[in-house]
Amino acid sequence: MELQSIKNRFGIIGNSATLNHALSTAIQVASTDLSVLIVGESGVGKEAFANIIHSLSSRKHNPFIAVNCGAIPEGTIDSELFGHEKGSFTGAADTRKGYFETVNGGTIFLDEIGEMPLGTQARLLRVLETGEFIRVGSSKVQKTDVRVIAATNRDLLERTQQGKFREDLYYRLSTVPIRVPALRDRKEDIPLLFRKFTSDFAERYRTQSVQLDNAAQQLLVNYHWQGNVRELKNIAEQISVLSTDKLVTADMLQSFLPQVAGNRSLALVQQAGVPIPSPGGSSGEQFGNTERDILYKLFFELKKDMNDIKQLLFEFTHQPGAAYSPAPIQDGGMMPAFNNAPYNNIAEPIVTSSPIITVEHMDHHEDVEESLMLADREKEFIIKSLKKHKGRRRDAANELGISERTLYRKIKEYDIKE
Repeated sequence: MELQSIKNRFGIIGNSATLNHALSTAIQVASTDLSVLIVGESGVGKEAFANIIHSLSSRKHNPFIAVNCGAIPEGTIDSELFGHEKGSFTGAADTRKGYFETVNGGTIFLDEIGEMPLGTQARLLRVLETGEFIRVGSSKVQKTDVRVIAATNRDLLERTQQGKFREDLYYRLSTVPIRVPALRDRKEDIPLLFRKFTSDFAERYRTQSVQLDNAAQQLLVNYHWQGNVRELKNIAEQISVLSTDKLVTADMLQSFLPQVAGNRSLALVQQAGVPIPSPGGSSGEQFGNTERDILYKLFFELKKDMNDIKQLLFEFTHQPGAAYSPAPIQDGGMMPAFNNAPYNNIAEPIVTSSPIITVEHMDHHEDVEESLMLADREKEFIIKSLKKHKGRRRDAANELGISERTLYRKIKEYDIKE
């Protein structure tokens, strides 16, 4: 089947080699019953590939269902997928069929497969190998004929090494892997996508379609697009609705890009002498585009400066003739003083309630241990955002610049009590 006709049929926009390769693989595998693992970052359109595979298969007239494994609580996912018997657990008032039973003969798309609990993974492996499953609370083995397409934005091999994903299930699922490229890896497609989105929004809102000047288009292409096509579509909609001038300049476009929210942090970082990477820089040079990433970088630089100052102070106090003696201060306490060394040659000490500070007892190897772990900071930001929005996950996710699905996963990962 011609590749362009498939793109037209399913609304796939782009001509990059990596995208064409992924589409060609999906078209080739569609006519088989092989399990497929679709790998790609959040927002690249993995579900669209699952739809393509199902629609071009012999199962196209049978049901297709998409299941987000990361959005189903661990205690109920077995019941959702495989069904349960009446009375099998508290609240099971009736017998219920699971997805593998209701979609018999069709295709089930398991999104965020990496979030599936290990016990459920064992049940899924049995379905893939034998086509058999057992409802929760039952002892009767049932058969099903379902094609499984899975998707993940995680490195499943790494999760197998961490003991969080079954290795046998990984190899069973990835019979045919399809890697959907990130938007920044197919930059030539960004202007095409933007024009399509703005044209669609102009038609929907009955306004004139916006245009980009050359500088704005260059900025659009070089932006990192952490949220991929989903983020680009959101930006296109914002510009279509909020822009009063239909010819958008680079400055106007920049006001819609998320990293502009961190201008105050950028100024702090620049004052501290920390280099700011460009949006188009390589992944090795780039620490991120969000305000949070910039603050992390600033914190680490400040920590380094504090340790350098502490080292200098230690070396100074151990120089010959730099003996320590306390000196009186106005409030009756004591201030550290160094014989033969005027105060204006060293940093002004901080006066505390302690009358004497014994410099000789400073440990040369003592480090200043601030709580700067990125995971701790990320958890702190999530908790604050959820409190601010009174538990409304969609609003919190929008403020954090992540998808609601990712926020749910993070809440579960950090065991955040809402």
